[in-house]
Amino acid sequence: MDLSPLSALSPLDGRYAAKLAALRPHLSELGYMRYRVQVELTWFTALSDAGFAEFKPLSGEARAYLAGLLSDFSEADGQAIKDIEKTTNHDVKAVEYWIKSRFEGRPELQAAGEFVHFACTSEDINNTSHALQLKAGRDQVLLPALDAVLTRLRALAHQHADVPMLSRTHGQTASPTTVGKEIANVAVRLAGARGRIASVPLMAKMNGAVGNYNAHLSAWPAFDWEAFSRRVIESPEPEPGHGFSEPFGLGLVFQPYSIQIEPHDYMAELFDAVARANTICIDLARDVWGYISLGYFKQKTRAGEIGSSTMPHKVNPIDFENAEGNLGLANAVLRHLSEKLPVSRWQRDLTDSTVLRNMGVALGHAVLAYQSLLAGLNKLELNEAALTADLDAAWEVLAEPIQTVMRRHGVPGAYEKLKDATRGQAVTPEALHALIRSLDIPPAEKERLLALTPAAYTGMAAALARRI
Repeated sequence: MDLSPLSALSPLDGRYAAKLAALRPHLSELGYMRYRVQVELTWFTALSDAGFAEFKPLSGEARAYLAGLLSDFSEADGQAIKDIEKTTNHDVKAVEYWIKSRFEGRPELQAAGEFVHFACTSEDINNTSHALQLKAGRDQVLLPALDAVLTRLRALAHQHADVPMLSRTHGQTASPTTVGKEIANVAVRLAGARGRIASVPLMAKMNGAVGNYNAHLSAWPAFDWEAFSRRVIESPEPEPGHGFSEPFGLGLVFQPYSIQIEPHDYMAELFDAVARANTICIDLARDVWGYISLGYFKQKTRAGEIGSSTMPHKVNPIDFENAEGNLGLANAVLRHLSEKLPVSRWQRDLTDSTVLRNMGVALGHAVLAYQSLLAGLNKLELNEAALTADLDAAWEVLAEPIQTVMRRHGVPGAYEKLKDATRGQAVTPEALHALIRSLDIPPAEKERLLALTPAAYTGMAAALARRI
């Protein structure tokens, strides 16, 4: 069976393939191969500039050719590496052999061929490539998708800052708020989570088979390999179009201590940060689902769309349900990654290698969920009539301000009196007004309480919503 969107085992490459086109160049196996080539060529070119008599600086022509190998890297190149791997049974060695094969017919590069993968262990190439994958996936795809949700939440918070809404605690009527403030609550939480994702340093090491530069020092004992490695890892990536024509690096953060593998602690931190943002999004999806169920929001319909196969009237909150499901899947994988990756038997085992191939699965489900959330938020239409009706039927919520004013003026048993008058009872405006008139409080306070309605009892909600 040929692989197609219909035959793909994962819905990320099947049903949802088009929605994740931006992530695929970075987190797919082809993307992983391309980043490996980038690391190998970066190390190779840096070695040529290190001042070794045995490896003179590469010519401009050679550098331009190497830059082309990277910029023109194609699926055919990836397949060529896979074909080599059938013989080597080693994926990193296959990349090394592919690069050397592309040196054929170019005497300058052929003469320097043994400096490809010089003194490197496979993990020097893999860990840096994983960090580059995560850097691109986070900065170019995941954060922009999350930012789109945040932008929409802020817009909704400002738009509906003044629209009163009945709160619910424990599912029961509670002090009123505004629609905008409820949305602002989520936006502020999500902005904090977004900041934590963005601030995780993406780390890498290039220090040999057990982290001690053993092979490096065997070749050039007097050379400062640690400083060289740091420079390669931390120097900025070249600007687009600059290729290998000037000093450059990988744009990552240097990891000075490691076993054979980079410890993966930063990955655990990153995946936990994404999972935290996802948990906030699950909370949002469920709350909006509930508000739609209460009728607070309607959903814009699309011509030809069907909500139910048998009930023509239905407009289901499918975007929020899709988001919740994919966020759960993302977090299941993210949490396994963060728990498993920092654990290695002695210097290393291969359990991390197979698990790391699922980074794209975890981030793919997260990005898909953010897209669904955004689609759902963009369909919402406020139903102010339903909001007003709920508020008008919940005069009992004014028991809180009445008893608070009573307590201010020293009325004994204020809380208990309001509890007796309201708890478990249908409360009418007339009953509350009669109670207020009977209170031994200043006349001005009575007038203020008599003028109060559930819709007007929203505290600082509107100001807080507009402030974000």
